[in-house]
Amino acid sequence: MRHRTLQTVNRARILKGMDQAGITTDQGGVLEGVLIVYKEAGWTSHDVVAKIRRLLGGSKVGHAGTLDPSATGVLPILVGRATRIAEYLINWDKEYRAVLRLGETTDTQDATGQVLTRVDPGEVPEDMLQAVIARFRGVQQQLPPMYSAVKVGGQPLYKAARAGRTVEREERSIAIHQLDIVAVHGRDVVLRIACSKGTYIRTLCADIGQALGVGGHLYTLERRRVGPLSIEQAITVDQVAGHFTTGTLRGRFISLDQLLFQLPAVVVNDEQAQRVLHGSPVFPVGVEQLPSTSTVRLKNEAGQLLAIGTHESGRVGSIRVRKVLSVLSH
Repeated sequence: MRHRTLQTVNRARILKGMDQAGITTDQGGVLEGVLIVYKEAGWTSHDVVAKIRRLLGGSKVGHAGTLDPSATGVLPILVGRATRIAEYLINWDKEYRAVLRLGETTDTQDATGQVLTRVDPGEVPEDMLQAVIARFRGVQQQLPPMYSAVKVGGQPLYKAARAGRTVEREERSIAIHQLDIVAVHGRDVVLRIACSKGTYIRTLCADIGQALGVGGHLYTLERRRVGPLSIEQAITVDQVAGHFTTGTLRGRFISLDQLLFQLPAVVVNDEQAQRVLHGSPVFPVGVEQLPSTSTVRLKNEAGQLLAIGTHESGRVGSIRVRKVLSVLSH
């Protein structure tokens, strides 16, 4: 319950900030920040990045959280210096709307693969379905699928899978925060899932089907949320292009400061700000009260984000600069 409460509070906080603050731009007026893009079916996440990069004239562009080509939904696109904060976004939880098709297993655990087994699932009793679903809530171990980008021995698993080989792999700890049945249409079960990073919804669906004794695979998948970034805010690549053409794209960006809301903010004076911009350690007032090794936002007295820093263990009051993010004049 505490986890859900914190998620709700943090999401409300960042959404409020997004409505108020706009985006970050560099001194040349280049668009910079995070776009919430709705990825359409048939495109890889890299395809979306490439399209946005061409649109913005070669700006540095990346993404936070890969979606399979057949999946749709929220894909955070990082532009400019926002690409430098991806590591701070990957721990966000995610929410999906998935359709589990019962009675069929595939080699990829989703609808893009070859059917391995097919049975008539009949009408699975609701109480049985609910009981099995309940077993998959909470912290658990999950075996990454062979058709995935997880590397074993330096090689992605999907390369071995395409060569017809099965590689021994270790289970990973994941957390299913929410798993509810939205609807049942014959052999298709619509699920709402909120989960930790690293969760494979394909594998979850296959495991549920196996637990029911009829098999199953992921039929369709839509990502509804990444951390505080929701599908209601997302725009398609075509809409991004339209906003760019009309000069209104700036209002669709989220600033780095807003996205890093979970990090404590430490304010430095003008002299310390210059040291921060040069990547030098600083000793702001009151920092000794922070836990050692904690990560913080370094801001100037005007409230502008300068950098991400770390309270150094063993050096009371010292903040080591990890990433300079500001484009203020030195």
